[in-house]
Amino acid sequence: MYRPVTTSRTSLPLWIIVLIVVGVLAILGIIIGLLVHFLVVENTVYYYQGNFKVLNIPYNRNYEKETSSENNYLSTILETKMADAFQSSDIYKQYLNSQVITLVPDRNSVTAHILLMFKASRSMKGNTRRRIESILRQMLSDKSGSLTTDPNSLRLVETTKADTERIINSRCGRRARISATYDRVKGGSNVREGEWPWQASLKVNGRHYCGASLISDRYLVTAAHCFQKTLNPQNYTISFGTKVTPPYMQHYVQQIIIHEDYIPGEHHDDIAVVMLTEKVLFRNDVHRVCLPEATQVFLPGEGVVVTGWGALSYNGKYPTILQKAPVKIIDTNTCNSKEAYNGSVEDTMLCAGYMEGHIDACQGDSGGPLVYPNSRHIWYLVGVVSWGSECGKINKPGVYMRVTAYRNWIASKTEVAQMDQGHVIPWI
Repeated sequence: MYRPVTTSRTSLPLWIIVLIVVGVLAILGIIIGLLVHFLVVENTVYYYQGNFKVLNIPYNRNYEKETSSENNYLSTILETKMADAFQSSDIYKQYLNSQVITLVPDRNSVTAHILLMFKASRSMKGNTRRRIESILRQMLSDKSGSLTTDPNSLRLVETTKADTERIINSRCGRRARISATYDRVKGGSNVREGEWPWQASLKVNGRHYCGASLISDRYLVTAAHCFQKTLNPQNYTISFGTKVTPPYMQHYVQQIIIHEDYIPGEHHDDIAVVMLTEKVLFRNDVHRVCLPEATQVFLPGEGVVVTGWGALSYNGKYPTILQKAPVKIIDTNTCNSKEAYNGSVEDTMLCAGYMEGHIDACQGDSGGPLVYPNSRHIWYLVGVVSWGSECGKINKPGVYMRVTAYRNWIASKTEVAQMDQGHVIPWI
């Protein structure tokens, strides 16, 4: 005989019903609150890519060279105009960054390609986009400056974070916006991830031996004396990042090019180029530094930064994290004084550090970069760590190979000249 389950209907107590209703209302309130927060309150970063024309500029191919004085001069003016326009507008709180990425010269004009970053709530995204374009058109219509710009030439589209990073990382000398406080090496501290993305470790049989600087997707610059042990490329590897071990983005060496006039045991022409077997895939924490033009001048007293995994003091311990130090370029006459290097510093070299000592490059920093930021926060390779008397001694600052003196030699051994051209980036 079947015995089906029977149920009797009973009503819930009133207080339980009230609790259920209150709970449902509370959950609905949280959901609605979250929706309002993300759609109206929560800010998202939006990226824009655009271009416009600067008129009445005679054709000059140097505008498209990212390290030329012409490029830097015009880019500085345009970036200042954009920053001033946005910072004095009603969306100044949403403005994050604007920068010129490339300049493309034509017969009587230069097209500026730009990237913009703004934060906005999703509900205000469309309005913010319209205000950005309106502010740019107004800026381009302004006749008060030294430049004539065409507001009708403006093109602006939204892009992705990934595409923005790809474009920025393809340009030389750019880096993540990190605190500008520097210390390091002999008298310094650890760096942050991506702070010096061109810094490389040159390893001999897997152990750090020298520093190097990435100048293109295939080539690095370092010191010639780093190859005194062996010239066999198979004994060397290159890695990046902030830690010496384990190796990060390890690459193998295909060719070592030593300056033809370098003599082992001597200091002059202590420079070399390393060619990798495969191209480096540029990313936020690994990409190239700018090479200065041969005519570029870096004056005594300029603030520069030296980085490396060298000893923290002479014959001292070696760090596992990349180190950095602020130093200043020192006049060659001062560096060649009797109490300093007594005439040993040649015109193809430069001194950097402090005559009072303390902060300096040290053992293991050889071949590494000495870099300089211009007014646009783009970093240039000024020197290559070469030699000195111990580390941080009074009247014995570090001596570096002066990169401007070897700019043409480096270009002749690499494809860096092609990397300088602005047209390698696809634009709208």
